[in-house]
Amino acid sequence: MTPHVTTGDTAATGAAVKAADRAHVFHSWSAQALIDPLAVAGAEGSYFWDYDGHRYLDFASQLVNTNIGHQHPKVVAAIQEQAARLCTLAPGFAVDVRSEAARLIAERTPGDLDKVFFTNGGAEAVENAVRMARLHTGRQKVLSTYRSYHGATAAAINLTGDPRRWPSDTAAAGVVHFWGPFLYRSPFHAATEAEECERALAHLADTIAFEGPATIAAIILESVPGTAGIMIPPAGYLAGVRELCDRHGIVFILDEVMSGFGRTGKWFAAQHWDVTPDLITFAKGVNSGYVPLGGVAISAAIAETFATRPYPGGLTYSGHPLACAAAVATINTMEEEGVVEHAAHLGENVIGPALAEIAERHPSVGEVRGLGAFWALELVRDEETREPLVPYNAAGADNAPMAEFAAACKASGLWPFVNMNRTHVVPPCNITEAEAKEGLALLDEALTVADRHTTSA
Repeated sequence: MTPHVTTGDTAATGAAVKAADRAHVFHSWSAQALIDPLAVAGAEGSYFWDYDGHRYLDFASQLVNTNIGHQHPKVVAAIQEQAARLCTLAPGFAVDVRSEAARLIAERTPGDLDKVFFTNGGAEAVENAVRMARLHTGRQKVLSTYRSYHGATAAAINLTGDPRRWPSDTAAAGVVHFWGPFLYRSPFHAATEAEECERALAHLADTIAFEGPATIAAIILESVPGTAGIMIPPAGYLAGVRELCDRHGIVFILDEVMSGFGRTGKWFAAQHWDVTPDLITFAKGVNSGYVPLGGVAISAAIAETFATRPYPGGLTYSGHPLACAAAVATINTMEEEGVVEHAAHLGENVIGPALAEIAERHPSVGEVRGLGAFWALELVRDEETREPLVPYNAAGADNAPMAEFAAACKASGLWPFVNMNRTHVVPPCNITEAEAKEGLALLDEALTVADRHTTSA
């Protein structure tokens, strides 16, 4: 595929776009004077390109949200059709496309999560899920793991476990963090997945006991942690958390904002382990991010809490018709085109095997882990000691090895997802086998840059 360059797609236009951005746009998670955003001219399928015609294979799916790629014609047409018919309507009305989006989502959630509260994104979904749990139980504390990301709004950022929490952490938000399972860097000195599962559950049980079960409203976990490292939970872990929640009357929330809607080769990642939570938060892949949308899928018991008691929360754009039209088209398209099954196939037969071979060739690759179109490579200085390629939360010169690796990827036409000492392989779930193999070959080559920083170099 070649870039669709139009008359206006010139270097001069790109420079003007960049200048306007630098003059007026305030970017998230950034020191404003130290960034140099790429001016993007267009995108289609698994690729996007700049105004100089440089094309990039999107192995990040932007922020792991373009699950059906860029500019899918069926979704674009649905948005255009909805815009011509009804652009917006307040959330208090019954709207056909909103009802249909909720129905399609509820059909795919596990168990009895048949009610959907719509938000504008994942962080708002987490905020409302936590509010529902607190009101349902009459308790205030919420437990979450250190290796996690749940969003950047008030409650969500305090629930987050990674360093983005630190500048906003009040230490008084009713949040308690604990260690989730991660055998490669086990906090429990485990040698096997079974040991890691058993010891992680014992640690959580102890945390609940010492915090006071009657004070805990909810436990929130990413079914498969995303930005924090795509750590696949060991068999039995999520079921064990479910049992602890049931034992103590705690609401179990699974955050599927990143892992949901086909990313792991199932509609929801929890379905790999046949676990049904009380609440699921979603966003991103529900409509590939074409129009902002998120939400909470709600169990019958929690929905009943608000049958005659008003739920004290809402958003002007909850269930926005354009966003819901995009969701309906996305879900139907994924069904028609077998996108979820394709993601599973990619993971099992294309991405997983190729990454295993890549790991054998590169001393910088300490571990490969993932499911579907959701993979991480743990980059290390030393395979034996497992010393990370860069220190935890490294910045500036300390982060140079990862910066050099990312630059090598981009120079070759691969747009990577890089966080701390990891690179994630998270292309669109409908990427073709040929495109996936192209990207994996580019990744293989770029890892030679990371290899230069290992003890074996």
